Amino acid sequence: MNASQGQRPVVAIVDAYSTASHLAPLFRSRGFDCVHVQSLERPPAAFASSFRPGDFTAAVVHDGDTARTLAALAPYAPVALLPGAEIGVELADVLSEALGLRTNGTALSNARRDKFHMVETVKAAGVPAADQILATDLDALLDWYGDTDRTVVLKPVRSALNDGVSFCGTRDAVRASFDALVGAESALGLRNDAVVAQEYLVGAEYYVNTVSLDGRHYVCDVWKTQHLGVNGVRDLLGGSSLMERRGPEQDLLTEYAFTVLDALGIRNGPAHTELKLTPDGPRLVETGARVCGAMLPVLTGLAIGESQLEWTVRAYTDPEAFESLRHDDYEIVRHATCVNMVAPEGGKLLGYPKMEELRALESFHDVLLKVRPGEELARTVNDLTYPMLVHLLHEVEGVVLHDYMTARYLDGEGFYDVV
Repeated sequence: MNASQGQRPVVAIVDAYSTASHLAPLFRSRGFDCVHVQSLERPPAAFASSFRPGDFTAAVVHDGDTARTLAALAPYAPVALLPGAEIGVELADVLSEALGLRTNGTALSNARRDKFHMVETVKAAGVPAADQILATDLDALLDWYGDTDRTVVLKPVRSALNDGVSFCGTRDAVRASFDALVGAESALGLRNDAVVAQEYLVGAEYYVNTVSLDGRHYVCDVWKTQHLGVNGVRDLLGGSSLMERRGPEQDLLTEYAFTVLDALGIRNGPAHTELKLTPDGPRLVETGARVCGAMLPVLTGLAIGESQLEWTVRAYTDPEAFESLRHDDYEIVRHATCVNMVAPEGGKLLGYPKMEELRALESFHDVLLKVRPGEELARTVNDLTYPMLVHLLHEVEGVVLHDYMTARYLDGEGFYDVV
């Protein structure tokens, strides 16, 4: 990857939003300039607010015409092109393949974004996965559901941030969720013409974050999540804790995650795989062919020295180093937990009366404030409506667990001063 005529080589990132906003500085520190490719002329505010234009030497806005976008990129001669946020995954596949760069290709691109096609593709490869149906018709959905009450999950076909996900335990609930989803606009600005209905997977949920290079996968970090039944949501994410690399659960989960990556054609770049460990073994929730969101890799880097961000940059800029290091497991130096604070009601936020108590926790490291005093606070029902994320970090695991439980206790009505 040597630049000609003394120029620095260029890496193109499609939609460098959320956690992916940290990629460009890492590429630049390794001697690569970055060009930003914007997949939508008007990206959703939930993504665009995190964009850092100063990290890029140029920007290209995709208007839907791939040939024009390729022509706009041509003067920069990128040596690598990868997706940042979820909304950029498919365009990154198209552009990287057309440019002859390392790519996941377009053959299975739809399976990496369409939630129904994703699970069907995994099952077709012989990997156990959830029973499901793609429903455009309410009658077909109710036939699949049956006459006996059971819990199922309904979600948009192309979702992100847990937008539109609902847990239904009766036929009436299924009917109401279907009516609310079909025809509505998702958080990504897409019309929901169908819904995916899946059996509810019983078990704890985990994240396996990886980076791949030419089909070889490296596990950057494994997380176990905690969910709450609050605000009318059966499984609302309450927090996530970094796990050691090896262990009975981790070994099962990572082996399964690799089979999912292979089935979905994720051969290059980062992936964030959400799994449940059921009584029948691991089962896929979904995989995103991009870095993990919610700034979790930033916390990971503080806990183990580096994260999926650094491994992504290594894969694209120094394949030899990736290959020589991928056999080494990460080791936890400091234990880490991300606490998702849950607002019980909405309204104008006047302040956080117990914020100083939260900051006084021994393992408190940082707070990612999403709603500030004076702004509108929403009742927390999905990833879009958390008022803040709290990062806990400490050498002693028991201290982190103590502070996580204390933060859960502080959270609630007394934590928010709302009109």
